[in-house]
Amino acid sequence: MLDIKFIRLNEDLVRDAIRNKNEKADLDALLEVDEARRTLQFDFDTLKARQNQVSQTIAKKKKSGEDASELLREMGSVAEQNKTLNAALSEANARLESLLLWIPNIPHPSVPVGFDESANKVVREWGAKPTFDFEPRDHLVIAEQNKLLDLARGAKLSGSGFPVYTGLGASLERGLINFMLNFHIREHGYTEVVVPVLVNRKTMTGTGQLPKLEDDMYRVDQDDLFLIPTAEVPVTNLHADEVLRPDQLPLKYVSYTPCFRREAGSYGKDTRGLQRLHQFNKVEMVRLVKPETSYAALEEMLQDAERILQALGLHYRVVELCTGDLSFAAAKTYDLEVWAPGAARYLEVSSVSNFEDFQARRANIRYRSEDGKPRFLHTLNGSGLATPRLLIALLENYQTSAGGFMIPPALAGYLDMPGVAPVQD
Repeated sequence: MLDIKFIRLNEDLVRDAIRNKNEKADLDALLEVDEARRTLQFDFDTLKARQNQVSQTIAKKKKSGEDASELLREMGSVAEQNKTLNAALSEANARLESLLLWIPNIPHPSVPVGFDESANKVVREWGAKPTFDFEPRDHLVIAEQNKLLDLARGAKLSGSGFPVYTGLGASLERGLINFMLNFHIREHGYTEVVVPVLVNRKTMTGTGQLPKLEDDMYRVDQDDLFLIPTAEVPVTNLHADEVLRPDQLPLKYVSYTPCFRREAGSYGKDTRGLQRLHQFNKVEMVRLVKPETSYAALEEMLQDAERILQALGLHYRVVELCTGDLSFAAAKTYDLEVWAPGAARYLEVSSVSNFEDFQARRANIRYRSEDGKPRFLHTLNGSGLATPRLLIALLENYQTSAGGFMIPPALAGYLDMPGVAPVQD
């Protein structure tokens, strides 16, 4: 959430952000409500001051035995006016709060301006695309041949987009999750947390999913709870409504959760196999930091995610998102896109974002600064990584001519159990 004072003083900047992010927030309505609210507040404060002043006069008159009946009648009228003004002010504040929730975050000045992914900027690449002496297969062919997935039974249970992993496929999924968790904990110093996958409306609002993205969420109507779209939601909100000590920062959390997304409006987009799912697994990194360190933290988190792909020996590229491709809440985002030779395209496996104080304001997460005053901190998160497209890349990059695949050395220890061995020619 943006501060209303900031919006007032930077109206043109906010209008640019709304336009460049392809949002439809009604800034004119917001400013109109804000002006009306400020007028009501002034009138209320003026009447309150008059009420306090006259109350003191009445007390003095009563003490000296003077007649205060006229002033008492005036106070009765003032009290009624104050009651009316207070009700109008409460309504205006609620309306203002509602409109503020639809104003997107301001992109960082370094973010390329553009309205779609064609304006994204490739920052760097790592590794080389693999070469094959045969026509590479796509992941679904490999998965079916090796009995790693049962999409038909997943669809029978829940509908399309809810995969069932079987045999070595299930072991690979579990091994990937454990590998990534251990890597971030041991190599990068994150603290693991296990969090609920059902959260309340306040929690979803704190990180910016609500109200804008409610149609993309799975909701339990009876309890007004939401299945999380990412661990970012509960993990960031762990410290909602708290004031942290400076020595507690930075906080670095990592969490594995299943993620749930209705993907409303995405019909026909990359739905083959594991490319776009309603339920998927992801390891998420979250940081809470002092504002002056957040962009250094963003680069560190990006490298943390990159090191997973490097350890797995997968060619990838780092892409800086343009304004039109940024999420509603993000100020700056990098995507990691891994090469999938069977699909002959890059697939996003991670987004790493700095939200500055946007989420902290919504969730009321503060720290006590050096001057002793509570200030909003900065929040960041990043996929470290999401498993479906990572599994696609592993199957397609490590496939063999006979239709099998090799297990990369970094994962071998996570599959060293009875009855499980790398599939080879």
